[in-house]
Amino acid sequence: MKQLFLTFLAGISVIVVTAQEFNVTVQVTSPKVEGTEKKIFETLQQELYDFVNNRKWTNFQYKPEERIEGTILITIDNRSGEDFSGKMNVALRRPVYKSSYNTALLNYIDKDIEFKYVEFQPLEYSDNTFTSNLTSVVAYYLYVFLGLDGDSFAKNGGSIFFEKAQNIVNMGQNAREKGWKAFESQKNRYWLIENYTNPTYSSVREAMYRYHRLGLDQMADDVETGRASVNESLELLKKANRERPGLFILQLFLEAKRDEIVNIYSQASPMDKTKAVNTLKEIDPSNSSRYQKILDASGPGGSGGGGVTSPGGKK
Repeated sequence: MKQLFLTFLAGISVIVVTAQEFNVTVQVTSPKVEGTEKKIFETLQQELYDFVNNRKWTNFQYKPEERIEGTILITIDNRSGEDFSGKMNVALRRPVYKSSYNTALLNYIDKDIEFKYVEFQPLEYSDNTFTSNLTSVVAYYLYVFLGLDGDSFAKNGGSIFFEKAQNIVNMGQNAREKGWKAFESQKNRYWLIENYTNPTYSSVREAMYRYHRLGLDQMADDVETGRASVNESLELLKKANRERPGLFILQLFLEAKRDEIVNIYSQASPMDKTKAVNTLKEIDPSNSSRYQKILDASGPGGSGGGGVTSPGGKK
């Protein structure tokens, strides 16, 4: 599938098929909701699972083993009749080439979840019409999933999907529910997609490509070559941070990657360790103590060859 995706990006058409793109776990919980029939949440969970995993979202061909994996966890905090509110945790991961390791691309909690729901009523959605806040929010994050996955395999490979997410934001400007508008918060759905589509911060998207496709995916064959591309990705993140300190999507990148980055550099050369730690402390100062572990780790590693099962060169 990834070869077909890259072929399409090069300008060659692909065959439209009916295979679905996602293998996403969907869970709906309601620990704070009392005195209500819990079965409605089970019904909602199943309907959302079908909406996510059994709907065709792109024109690309995905084999069953190539479906994008992630998690959507909706926690309902309040219910009043047909009105529900709470939060949504969205997490995305992707496999690393020649490895059993899966790397996180996104792990984010959206706290602005409000929607109406009637049990057994079909979940309506259209790319061109804002009919339901629930399905619009879910579709938005699925397009973000597709965009991030695409960017991790090809430079700017997710652009067409980020544009679809942007379109949902545009349609949501008249919605009564929160999360779609710039003035409501500096960290919401509006700013998430604004950051990904803003050319000023394109270095973050290039970093996504270099870190994954040229970095992690190469480590099974040559740890040092892969780590060199991770070095380049950190420099790109530093560039974005200097453009706008505390950039939202940069923070999301680091939230997903901190422990992994520590693992990658724990077996690096002293020079690579020092350079990486200095960069990481600059772009993520509140977590400086976590990056100090890189310098405290003993012994350079990265002898090439073999199939790696983690991004740090451990076989």
